[in-house]
Amino acid sequence: MKHPDLAEFAVSRETADRLAAFVDLLLAWNRRINLISRRDEADVWPRHVFDALQLVPLLPSADAAIDIGSGGGFPGLVLAIATGIRFGLVEVDQRKAAFLREAARCSDAPVTVHATRVETLRLPPAPLVTARALAPLPMLLTLSAPLLGCDGVCVFPKGQNAANELTDAGREWHMRVERFPSRTDPTATILRISEIRRVGPAR
Repeated sequence: MKHPDLAEFAVSRETADRLAAFVDLLLAWNRRINLISRRDEADVWPRHVFDALQLVPLLPSADAAIDIGSGGGFPGLVLAIATGIRFGLVEVDQRKAAFLREAARCSDAPVTVHATRVETLRLPPAPLVTARALAPLPMLLTLSAPLLGCDGVCVFPKGQNAANELTDAGREWHMRVERFPSRTDPTATILRISEIRRVGPAR
């Protein structure tokens, strides 16, 4: 199992090996189902794994989390491997859900896979919700708010349109927003959002 130097992410050798097992499986399954773009295969570590690992210092102290639209396992499965936080991975695509279950098995990741739509999910509220490349921020907040516990936090990597999405979301939601520059994409921003509540109807 080969993997690049993960020292900057403070990852142990055992964790790096588990991530490598996950990446090997991802690339094997990617020949059959679309987990990542084929052009990203050569850059899977920086483009996808490092992109998820950079979120670790931004996560609240939590023993459980929910990742919505988990797809190929980013960021939820990677974060579960790296932190030991038990993640619920929500992925409606049955083939991707099957991959996530196999990836959890081969990497010993503490996750449970829920092959259902987020809107129909019935889980105890979690202190953390994550999502990557799933939907614009207003929709993400609509999907995430019912899953968040009291004082819960959302961590969302966003692209170069983050500022516009925040403006749009501000019409519907009160929230505390912290912005962090991405270490893997100079055009991207990571949003850590808390104190989320929907704006009441105009009186």
